[in-house]
Amino acid sequence: MRVHVVSDVHGAGEALARAADGSDVFVCLGDLILFLDYDDPSRGIFADLFGSDYARAYIEARTANDFDRARELSSAAWAGRGIADSGQRWTVMQAMVEQQYEELFAAMPSPAVLTYGNVDVPGLWPQFLRAGQTVVDGGVVEVGTMRWGFVGGGLVSPMRTPYEIPEVDFARKVADLEPVDVLFTHIPPAIADLTYDVVARRFEVGSLALLEYIRDVQPRYHLFGHVHQPLARRTRIGRTECVNVGHFNALRRPFMIDL
Repeated sequence: MRVHVVSDVHGAGEALARAADGSDVFVCLGDLILFLDYDDPSRGIFADLFGSDYARAYIEARTANDFDRARELSSAAWAGRGIADSGQRWTVMQAMVEQQYEELFAAMPSPAVLTYGNVDVPGLWPQFLRAGQTVVDGGVVEVGTMRWGFVGGGLVSPMRTPYEIPEVDFARKVADLEPVDVLFTHIPPAIADLTYDVVARRFEVGSLALLEYIRDVQPRYHLFGHVHQPLARRTRIGRTECVNVGHFNALRRPFMIDL
């Protein structure tokens, strides 16, 4: 069974439309929206709202892990548009998120199994899903003789992305899976080599609950994304092969595996 897996799509709709070609099953591990493009500050919702110069300064602050400065820049930019209320800000951004979702779900292969990334808005997905596109978050799907478990979202972080979950709630979703043969998540387990981004020069937040689950259950594979430029793309925990499937927005090709 040939499986194609993508994560961290971040607006790459044209490549997404071709990502399932030649596969038996297609899986998407989230982060569809492009809020901010670290490689090209002229792209993304932030640049569309405030311009590429603002986006570049905002990226520089976040890359320096100066999140207080980043929030100051954000507040100043919104004030420049005359919008101080957080509810009004979201109303403006929601229209732009919905426009991206409309384009991306139209490009999304079908059939597909999907889960959420931390840079996703789960409440908006139902209105854009197409026939054959199935969302699984904290659940299991049966594929042939195998059980595939899916856990979406990220953990609370200084980045304050839309779908961040407290560790206790994330751990509950992991525990509810019971044993699976293949584990699919957006974020990695809490292992330094898998969570450190060598370009952003920081550790992303990995999950201790995932690490404990893998040690206890030993699924055949754990496939995930989230860290765009990891120190290591794969490692083994016992007999489990843990693999970062890659930053799809940059690679423009799926991770391919024969299961």
